[in-house]
Amino acid sequence: MSFNIDKQTLDELNLTGKFKSGSVYALFNKVRTSGGERLLDHMFRHPLEEATAINHRSSVFQYFQQADLNFPFDVQQISQMREYVDSTANPGVIRVLAQTFVKRVLAGLTRDERYKKSVQGLQATIVTVSKCYAFVEKLQSDKGPYADKILAMKELLSDKRLQKLREIDIYADMPLKKLAYYEHALKSSLQREMNELLQFIFELDVNIAVSAVARQKKFRYATALPPERNLFAVKGLAHPGIDGAIGNDLRMDTNSNVIFLTGANMAGKSTLMKSIGISLYLAHMGFPLAVNEMTFSVRAGLYSSINVADNIGLGYSHFYAEVVRVKQAAEAAATGKRLLLMFDELFKGTNVKDAYDGTLAITKAFAEYRDCLFIVSTHIIEVGEALRSQDNIQFVYMPTVMEGVKPKYTYQLQQGITEDRQGMMIIRNEGILELMD
Repeated sequence: MSFNIDKQTLDELNLTGKFKSGSVYALFNKVRTSGGERLLDHMFRHPLEEATAINHRSSVFQYFQQADLNFPFDVQQISQMREYVDSTANPGVIRVLAQTFVKRVLAGLTRDERYKKSVQGLQATIVTVSKCYAFVEKLQSDKGPYADKILAMKELLSDKRLQKLREIDIYADMPLKKLAYYEHALKSSLQREMNELLQFIFELDVNIAVSAVARQKKFRYATALPPERNLFAVKGLAHPGIDGAIGNDLRMDTNSNVIFLTGANMAGKSTLMKSIGISLYLAHMGFPLAVNEMTFSVRAGLYSSINVADNIGLGYSHFYAEVVRVKQAAEAAATGKRLLLMFDELFKGTNVKDAYDGTLAITKAFAEYRDCLFIVSTHIIEVGEALRSQDNIQFVYMPTVMEGVKPKYTYQLQQGITEDRQGMMIIRNEGILELMD
């Protein structure tokens, strides 16, 4: 079982993508190592599914955030160490000794770089193991969410072979026998320890980087609850990619599982929906959020329909693409899984009458799935009036405040259904009619 999210939702929320402008992944991708980047990518692609695991990871990030640690390792040395310990080991130390001797001879006669790389690889390993030992010794291991990991690394680094390794002077000439012994040991009998050490360093990289972003941005952490609670409650929710964004409060549960959102264009409806989706996804990862406070029940997936486009390849018009998307959402909801589903401007690709009828019918139908949470936005405010009798639908809107003939957007949610109709005023303000005259 895994957290359900499709490519369209990932793209609409701009969650993943190292090189995508403004992606949530890029916001947190401050790691230093390639291994840390791979681990961060894995976290983004595999949200956690149990409240206990989510809360534990959040507590680890909070531990590092409070500790305010710097990454103590040299990235180039880590890369050299990884290449060194990952290379194929020879079956016996005598054979390794012979091959090391041959490499040293060839290094003196030709431009063979293998002996030099072996020495540099061992030197990088010695320095990295020593730095890891010093770093772990400074960490508090008697309590806290990272105590087990710290104790495990202390035990690993207490191995007598690694103690002797740390004592080697990397600036002194390396005896051939010692070089061959560690070349063999680090790639065979100590290979598991070396892999665990590297994995620990990559975890440190991610923990330090993510917690630093949280500290800089003043992000907070959500509290995860079991799925049966069916709760999503947040205070001060904002978009993590917008500095100084205005926060909003929301609460959804079984008895109030549908939000009907109205507001003028540019009032902030789409950004609010994206903020909700991003916060829920990051919360399932145990990551810090652009919120003041958040409590949520673990959900089985997330589904959005915010930027539906036509599909020329399949011959879909914009309207038909919307219909297909709603059908996919209905099929997902019908599975009985606890999902969050968001729809921005249902059926805007057709005429107003059909859009009204379709939005009304779909919203009513979705509202019956009480285990799912739904957010539906629309310009057709008359739909809201027709839904007033539904006791599990809450009506909120993004207001527009007029300053003379200029609209101003507060981005602050209010209860009710908007009465704002500034479309023609904006058209006039832009002087479009005068240009056509």
